[in-house]
Amino acid sequence: MKQTLLFSGCLLAALPALAQDTTKKREVNVTASFRPTLKESTKLTFGATPPVADTSRPVLQYRIPNQNLVFAYQPGTLKPLALQVDSAVQWDNWNYVKAGYGTQRTPYFETGLSIGDPNKAALNIYGRYTSSKGKIKYQEYSQGGVDVHGVARAGSNHEVTGRLGYTDEQYNRYGYVPATLELPKDSVGIHYQGFRGRVGVRNISRTAYGISYAPELRVETFGNKQGSSETNSYIRLPLRKALENRFEVELTADGQFNSYTSADKVRSSNNWLQVSPSVFVKTAAIYLQAGIRPSWDNGAFKLMPNVVAEVSSPNKEVTLMAGWTGHLRANSFRSLAGYNPWIEAPDFVNNSRVQEIFGGLRGALTDHFSYLARVGFNTYTNQPLFINDGPTGRAFAVRYEPSMNALNIHGEIGYAVGERFSLRTVLDVQRYTGVDVNEKAWGLPTLEFNMALRLQVLRDLYVTGDLYAFDGVPYRTVDGEGKLKGAFDGSAGLEFKIVQNVKLWAQFNNVFNQSYERWKQYPVYGFNFLGGVVFSFPQTRK
Repeated sequence: MKQTLLFSGCLLAALPALAQDTTKKREVNVTASFRPTLKESTKLTFGATPPVADTSRPVLQYRIPNQNLVFAYQPGTLKPLALQVDSAVQWDNWNYVKAGYGTQRTPYFETGLSIGDPNKAALNIYGRYTSSKGKIKYQEYSQGGVDVHGVARAGSNHEVTGRLGYTDEQYNRYGYVPATLELPKDSVGIHYQGFRGRVGVRNISRTAYGISYAPELRVETFGNKQGSSETNSYIRLPLRKALENRFEVELTADGQFNSYTSADKVRSSNNWLQVSPSVFVKTAAIYLQAGIRPSWDNGAFKLMPNVVAEVSSPNKEVTLMAGWTGHLRANSFRSLAGYNPWIEAPDFVNNSRVQEIFGGLRGALTDHFSYLARVGFNTYTNQPLFINDGPTGRAFAVRYEPSMNALNIHGEIGYAVGERFSLRTVLDVQRYTGVDVNEKAWGLPTLEFNMALRLQVLRDLYVTGDLYAFDGVPYRTVDGEGKLKGAFDGSAGLEFKIVQNVKLWAQFNNVFNQSYERWKQYPVYGFNFLGGVVFSFPQTRK
């Protein structure tokens, strides 16, 4: 009963709720607005901090080329009859004409002209002529030549250089015995003519990959009036790449190609080619070049070394140097006649191979005093020697020594004070050994001494002086062999201004009036004098 009454009461209480109004809209009353926000982040501050000032000096590695280069024996231009007229000063960027006359009926003319701007394109023209006649019959000669040098910029990073030249030289073989012989002049005369040309290109600054290059090509022709002639072509292709600051690698290929025609119209060729890969290490105290030099002498292969090392003290007062190198050298008609103009034209030409092992030291004790001392041991193959040929001995025959050695001692001392004073002495001592086929080194000196003095006495007065001495040279004639007497030769010169752009000059040769022979049967001139005037004017540029 109680449960029935409780259920009935709950039902009656629920009836009013079921009777509520359902037409009224439902609404949501907002009593506050919500705005979502993010937490502020920490911002970066871009305030640059000034760098700390670097007061230390950068360490830069410089490689200064050796100004006292010493090469193994190589025939050069040596003409005892030629009058080497010295100029007390060198005209840079000047045009000039130099003329004079002297004893031994010696006219002298020289000119130098420059056109253009060397920073863009320039042309230099140089010409020279001189002749002389001594007291001995047929003791006369003449020399003349002209050279044209050009340089031009090609783009922003290349430079092109070129050269054209012509030489004309005449000599007489006056050194015949006995001197009472009556020989026609055309039988003793020698007339050499030569043309030469060169073109080269180089990059002024290294490329973006650190590469520098400077290829060049030279072509020369040379001959005499008797029908002997030759054509030489020389090409050189150097390529160098820098690796960081202390290392470099280089690959150079060069070669010479010779075509020679003898007086009998017999043609022959003489060629050589060599490749020189090297690695360079350069620091403040050490310079090292390590490489090899494969070479081909008319097709015959020979591998030669190419190693040079230098160790310097911090102040460069002492530099120890050592090396082991080798190279090929062409014995062309031109080089042989340049060393001895009285030779008979050879039947053929060939090449010499030169290897040298050397050591020494050089340096500068003060800002003005420099020195060099060097000892080397050289080995030569096909070394040309010179002997008096024929019954009269007026011409020299070229004989080749298959293999010979030489101990070379070279010394230099120099003292210079700007352009006001300079004194330089050079001593060369050669001791030849291993000469088997020819017995002795005919025609090659064993001792030579040179001293050159340049002095500015006053503002417009310059004085020069030269000394040349050598020991006796071994010789061989049909009558036997011997050794020439040594000689001591000196020369002096001066130059001074008299008016604007006009100077007077004088040159005194063989001031000791010695009659000596550098080549057997060919005595040189005695004392002789030259003098003249120089007119120079500067090149005007805009």
